[in-house]
Amino acid sequence: MPLFQACGIAQFQLVQIHPFLDGNGRTARLLSTLWLYRTGYDFKKLFTISKYYDRDRAGYYRAIQEVRERGMDLTGWLEYFTEGLATQMREVQQRGESVIRRDLVLSKARRAGLKERPVSVLAFLLEQGKGMIAECEAALKQNRRTLQRDFKLLIEHGLVREMGTGATDPTKYYEPVL
Repeated sequence: MPLFQACGIAQFQLVQIHPFLDGNGRTARLLSTLWLYRTGYDFKKLFTISKYYDRDRAGYYRAIQEVRERGMDLTGWLEYFTEGLATQMREVQQRGESVIRRDLVLSKARRAGLKERPVSVLAFLLEQGKGMIAECEAALKQNRRTLQRDFKLLIEHGLVREMGTGATDPTKYYEPVL
């Protein structure tokens, strides 16, 4: 039997027999995570399946209930369980890729000889995804003229692009070039 199916079945069975007054779901999720860990899947605390269930509590309970309604056919539950694992793993991958991209862009800025102040502006944009001058002023405690010079420098180095219709556009914002 494939490992992920076995973990899903073990998790469901512990929820099904309900051996404790409280904490059966948490214990069942811990059991499946421990089983995965002991068989070589060390997620380094990067995710827990509980996060997936917390975001979709209704789906979690529905998947468990459907097993009972379908004569203990675990197919739907196992699909839900494996989709939860896959979703969490994709999120870890996306976060990892985002961190790597961020580090590469910041490294490129430092290699270009940029000082720490414009690099901190770039780091803010990478964290937020985009930013307007006013947002950067508030978050970074820098004045508008200094930020305008920093943005000009970042644009010249191809690290940031200006988005908006013109120099006086109140909706103008800046975003990092990834």
